[in-house]
Amino acid sequence: MKAVSSKLAPLLRQFTGPLTNELVLKPAAFGLGNVPERLTPDQTTTMVCGFCATGCGLNVHLRDGEAINLSASPEYPVNLGMACPKGWEALTPLKAADRATTPLLRNERGELEATDWDTALQVFTVRMKAIQDQHGAESVAWIGTGQITNEELAFLGALGKFGMGMIHGDGNTRQCMATAVTAYKESFGFDAPPYTYKDFEESDVIVLIGSNLCIAHPIMWQRVLMNLHSPEIIVIDPRRTETAGGATQHYAIKPKSDLVLLYGIARMLIERGWIDREFIDKHTTGFEQFEKFLRGSRGDEAPSEKRETRNPKPEIDQSVLTSAATNFDLESVAAFTGISTDQLHRLAETIHNGKRVSFWWTMGVNQGHEATRTAQAIINLALMTGNIGRPGTGANSITGQCNAMGSRLFSNTTNLIGGHDFTKLEHREKVADALRIPVERIPQRTSLAFDQILDGIEAGKIKALWIVATNTAHSWIQQKRARELLGKLEFLVVQDMYTTTETAQQAHLMLPAAGWGEKEGTFINSERRFGVLKKVARAPGQALSDFRIFQLVAHYWGCAEMFAEWSSPQAVFQILKRVSAGQPCDITGIEDYRMLDGCGGVQWPFSGPEFRVSGFELNGTVAEVPKLETERRLFSDGKFFHPDAKARFIFESPRAMPEQTSREFPLILLTGRGTSAQWHTQTRTGKSDVLRKLAPEKVYIEISPEDAAALDIESGRIVRVRSPRGEVVATAFITTIVSPGQVFMPMHYAETNNLTLWHVDPYSRQPSYKACAVSVSGR
Repeated sequence: MKAVSSKLAPLLRQFTGPLTNELVLKPAAFGLGNVPERLTPDQTTTMVCGFCATGCGLNVHLRDGEAINLSASPEYPVNLGMACPKGWEALTPLKAADRATTPLLRNERGELEATDWDTALQVFTVRMKAIQDQHGAESVAWIGTGQITNEELAFLGALGKFGMGMIHGDGNTRQCMATAVTAYKESFGFDAPPYTYKDFEESDVIVLIGSNLCIAHPIMWQRVLMNLHSPEIIVIDPRRTETAGGATQHYAIKPKSDLVLLYGIARMLIERGWIDREFIDKHTTGFEQFEKFLRGSRGDEAPSEKRETRNPKPEIDQSVLTSAATNFDLESVAAFTGISTDQLHRLAETIHNGKRVSFWWTMGVNQGHEATRTAQAIINLALMTGNIGRPGTGANSITGQCNAMGSRLFSNTTNLIGGHDFTKLEHREKVADALRIPVERIPQRTSLAFDQILDGIEAGKIKALWIVATNTAHSWIQQKRARELLGKLEFLVVQDMYTTTETAQQAHLMLPAAGWGEKEGTFINSERRFGVLKKVARAPGQALSDFRIFQLVAHYWGCAEMFAEWSSPQAVFQILKRVSAGQPCDITGIEDYRMLDGCGGVQWPFSGPEFRVSGFELNGTVAEVPKLETERRLFSDGKFFHPDAKARFIFESPRAMPEQTSREFPLILLTGRGTSAQWHTQTRTGKSDVLRKLAPEKVYIEISPEDAAALDIESGRIVRVRSPRGEVVATAFITTIVSPGQVFMPMHYAETNNLTLWHVDPYSRQPSYKACAVSVSGR
């Protein structure tokens, strides 16, 4: 027996060899614990993640100056040593086989073939200028992104409008954050999310509206779990999401009835005297009109000053845009929302009893047909209860993309760079002086929004489009129509990391770009924190950073002299400081990238020495000034950004959903984040074997047991999902997560946007992804 054992032992376990070496862990130094020998770094550096706007800090493990691995930074004030699956896999997409490595130009046979940068940029310049010469400056536009750095966003926007003479440019942040921007501007006077992540830990009541925080922003949910105050966690969402499962109260409202619910809660708080009258009187305007409105006086609505009334094509039947039949009394609100009167009372009482109530929302609100007014109804609740400016409070919009905040402030699209206004001469003069360009180079009007640019293609007004780091042919509503419109362009330029995106495949010219980790710059996260991005890997082939591509375009266009000072991302950061001076987003007190890296990021505003870091070396000397607060919130002094320093109550009558259910399409389709492992169109996360295994590969649809029984559908069955715009084949998943009459599909599947409705909020012009009418049947 011993003889047999001695023969088998070497077969069962070998103490040397490649597999053993792979499994044996060795000390890694740098506080990283033990790692396999092949992943032992010789140095580390820190940088922020490039997926969502949580803005986690990562330790990048380097060997010979190249990234070989990463881990979550325990010191970074955002994530405190935590990371979601996407963060852990952030390096993997850089090594994908379908990386764009050389410019591609569509040939006479209709195929994309490799070319060199000189040819690509000559074609870019000649064709763009020819279209402008023939059709005018407004015939050429660009679509940017919240995925590139502040410095690149600023360069693209300044190059497009001041150098190339474009009028129109927007970004894919229109798809996620335009509602919050518009709501904050009207209510507060500036696009100013007031919170810091510490507020998740300081609240005794946390109200989450249209936010599946567990899945969409899991590190923020971890901050909720760190709350030591035993908070009431309230989730308002039609689905019983993962977040709702962890809540103390869940209100499964009927789809898109949230505005009526919020107005009803506001009326209950007023009638019961559960409001902060002192705060209202001292720091707000418009409350008396709001109170009258809630009691049924529709003549006192407070409409937006700059409402865009034109509906996007196809035209929406105006009969479905009438006011909702409710007076916001308890019984009417209960009937309209599907929430009982007892539940409504409990919700209002919980808000009243809270000493530190924070209200949070994300895409479930932002991507709706009356999204701006819904966001402002949330803001109104915070204002009327005095829950703003104090720890654990606030009306808090959670941002989507890693640098959507940077796009909002610095992309020079529908707002003049630095949060300024194209229509104001004093703003144009200030920006011209900061950028050292003639004021005449700055347009005096704002750009068309994303949907209007696409509509302009159909109208024959937009002939050429430059799309940077976004996959419009996948992500835009009513996907088939979006692709058809892109196909009508005379010239489509796509600048991206990958050749295989749906949008790149439609391009006439494809420019290969470096990605996160292959360039430097800064991002701004949800809580207004600037973080540093570093170059820790080499871009493949001839791929260049977006910043370098913009430099080359400026050279070939003939406007390089205008951008002589824009020599590097760090040089542009100093320009952004000048542009921000005197604005609510003032960052003139930030020294440079080194300071940001040493501080664990800095939240705007950061304007003067009173914010500087004790003991931090600046310009070779140690600054003896007060310690930097790593967590800072806005409005602690009760002063807002309107000229009178007061916040506004903004409101109007609710409207019905633009698309109602019918006999042919009896179910409401809800869309949203399906997993924390996938991101948007899966352009990057789809490259990771690990992340693909954490979510179903094929598209699925959640359906209630009641509806499944009525339709004779079993779980796991392949079904056909139809809307008035298209159809999708999906796997049925029967679950009580959705209520009868509703179904749900994750947004990251390409098929989902075959079904969604081309409709936008009239104020923010953000698409209404979240609800449309469908049918489900067996194949």
